[in-house]
Amino acid sequence: MDAMYTVPNTNLKAFGFQQNTTMLLLNALKIYWRTVFVIVYPICLMPIFLTNNTPAMRCMFVVLLMSGYWVCEVLPLAVTSLIPMVLFPLMGVLDSDKVSLCYLKETNMMFVGGLIIAIAIEHCNLHTRLSLYTIRLIGCSPKRLNLGLCSITMFVSMWISNTAATAMMIPIIDATLKALEEQGIGQMWEKADESELPKAEGGGLAMGGVEGKKPTKTTMCMFISTAYAASIGGCGCVIGSGTNMAFQGLFETLFPESTDFTFTKWMMFNVPIMIIIMYVSVVFLQVWFMGLFRPNSKDAIDNRVGKEGEAIARKMINQQIEEMGPMSFHEICVAILFVIAIGLWFFRSPQFMPGWAEFITKTKIRDATPALVVCMFLFILPANYDFIYMFSKDENKRPKQSAPSLVSWKLVQQRMPWGLIFLLGGGFAMAEASKKSGMSSLIAEQLKDFANLDIVYVMMISGLMGAFLTQFSSNVAVATVILPVLSEISVVAKKHPMSLMMPAALCCSYAYCLPVSTPPNAIAAAPCNMPTIEMVKVRIFSNEFE
Repeated sequence: MDAMYTVPNTNLKAFGFQQNTTMLLLNALKIYWRTVFVIVYPICLMPIFLTNNTPAMRCMFVVLLMSGYWVCEVLPLAVTSLIPMVLFPLMGVLDSDKVSLCYLKETNMMFVGGLIIAIAIEHCNLHTRLSLYTIRLIGCSPKRLNLGLCSITMFVSMWISNTAATAMMIPIIDATLKALEEQGIGQMWEKADESELPKAEGGGLAMGGVEGKKPTKTTMCMFISTAYAASIGGCGCVIGSGTNMAFQGLFETLFPESTDFTFTKWMMFNVPIMIIIMYVSVVFLQVWFMGLFRPNSKDAIDNRVGKEGEAIARKMINQQIEEMGPMSFHEICVAILFVIAIGLWFFRSPQFMPGWAEFITKTKIRDATPALVVCMFLFILPANYDFIYMFSKDENKRPKQSAPSLVSWKLVQQRMPWGLIFLLGGGFAMAEASKKSGMSSLIAEQLKDFANLDIVYVMMISGLMGAFLTQFSSNVAVATVILPVLSEISVVAKKHPMSLMMPAALCCSYAYCLPVSTPPNAIAAAPCNMPTIEMVKVRIFSNEFE
């Protein structure tokens, strides 16, 4: 009898040991999965060129390797973007000199110039002043306040980064909602069960939350609509987001003889689309959260603050404007240079009339030149007018030292997203290598049947693919991967490449579903503790008509 029970006991110990080993292995994979992926993924891809060792297949190996690293973010995006500089020369796909040139193309320089102008605007707080005056002009009822916040965020995001535009507006929203709640008019938080509150990684309450409370629908609408406005506004101007710049650089790399891409054309085509999508989204969000067109609903009743509530909100906005004081010399100079930059971009080659560049030289001038001209003046012009008292009889008025410039190089170094410049360069290197190695032609041949579909279906499929992938990965990385493929499909289908590439590039900016989809979502969701499921639900419905 004893012998009969010995075997099962041994089996149980063996099973327990195996189970423990499996748990340890899974835990190790959970911790070190990025390292494992970095090593294993390229090994799995090697058969691609080992079985057919041609430049096109070697290029495909590098492209798939970078795509996997970008999507899974196993390495910093900027580090992955430097892979072409290593592998293309070593694998005989493209010379080092040619790869290097891709990292400082004209598009990259325009991006640098645009970012320096944006940094100057943020540094002098011009964007905050503009937003406060706009909100006061539109009105301070919850629905009008939401409309004003979204409008100004959209406009500002056309010229500065989506992340900066969102970060600028969130404190204004937070202060206004808290002021209304303190006066007993409106409600920012409501009681909630423990299960309804989003948790931080350590198990506590997520950042920005109020213990035992969850955000009201009005609060969620105010915060998250601002993030969406930043992403939508970034589509209106070519310097508004890295995705747009990636599209411009790839288009000019793949079709260098084309003159169809200009700053003016982009704005004329995309600003109307941006405005339509923005205000349709605002209406939808207000219907969903604020009871718009549902006057008897609980959401609509909760948002009736009356004239007293509007007066308090207006008082809060006026107070913030007063605290800023009158417009400074610094702000005035930056505003003037900003307007000049827009004018130079718009009228460089407006198509409907001769551009200013044609009157200066026959040499081709692109948008990077006016951007960097304005940047030069940002470093030259002083931030105050003390210099006019240099020869004043009053010794106290004479400046003791030279005035700082409108923007300093130290500030640019701190705020410039250098990694994004490498990300753009890596994408341009991929596109150049794809073209030179013949990989583009190989892909086009394989996708011939897909290219023969009606152009509308191809646009819909490519746009949906971009919009889906960008929910889980970097917008710029997704655009960099799919746009070269679409360019080849357009060549096979004998369609204008912009007809496929531009819609897909715009869809790569529609990263609204998750807090991790794009930084504006995370910035907006954290302070109000918006549950992720709420964000997903509202975007699933609204994406249908976008």
